[in-house]
Amino acid sequence: MGEEPKTLPRSASELDDAKNSARSRHDRFRCLFLLSFETIILSHTMKSLLLAFALSRSSSRFLLGPYRLRAFSSSTIITTTTTTSTAMSATTKALVVDPFCFRQFAENEASSSYGGTTFKTTIADFEEVVNRHYDESMLKEGYAPFCKHVFIANDFTDAVVNVLPISPENEGLLRSKYDARNDKELPVLARFFPKEAVSDHLPVARYLDLILYSRDQINKENAAQSQAKNAETAPWGIVSIKAQDVDYELPMNPITAMRNALGKDEGGSGIPIDRKAYQQAVDYWADHAVIS
Repeated sequence: MGEEPKTLPRSASELDDAKNSARSRHDRFRCLFLLSFETIILSHTMKSLLLAFALSRSSSRFLLGPYRLRAFSSSTIITTTTTTSTAMSATTKALVVDPFCFRQFAENEASSSYGGTTFKTTIADFEEVVNRHYDESMLKEGYAPFCKHVFIANDFTDAVVNVLPISPENEGLLRSKYDARNDKELPVLARFFPKEAVSDHLPVARYLDLILYSRDQINKENAAQSQAKNAETAPWGIVSIKAQDVDYELPMNPITAMRNALGKDEGGSGIPIDRKAYQQAVDYWADHAVIS
């Protein structure tokens, strides 16, 4: 009466066949599940990659990368890692033009009365170029621990050399005057060639000598002259730029060494005169003069 009962396997062979059939169905289900799961993960990963690419193309203020993928077996998932940094950390400058050196750039009003080398390029563009070329290994020792030099090829400005040898033909052009670089300094006697008298025959300089002061020294000198503290934090400030034909430091002008020895209150650095270095400077500058 009622529904006929299902027939049970009657032999060991039939029982094995039933088990294999069930195992096969289970394996197919497991494979389908894993494929679906990995498809979801891959889809999420591709979306993340596309988002990273779009952000990196649309905004120069962020650098997304490196974007790394690691593939595992079917029992694991694909993992992604990203490293994101803001433009502030990515573009941190090691070298900045110090306000004392602004007079060497045409965009600053003080450049019109400055007699030394001036640049038509903007301060921002100059900083961008020198920082792109800069490496810490390029630092050369200066006259004091806080002073360094960096020499770079002058392939991006039209600055001409700023020193000429004195000869019988041009010595009659030499002039002298008492000069102070700013209103905080004591004027000192300086000798120079007037720029208008020699500028027609000056070659473009092969190198630029970037004279650097440490951030700590700049802050000390500013404080000694009652100047407001500069909020800049770059480790090196460019305090002067010399256009020249050699990639090494020219001797410091003897009058500059004397000014430094006067101390920070008078516009110097406070470094006493080194007699040997001073005499080497005299030997060089006895036969050379700056163009101003």
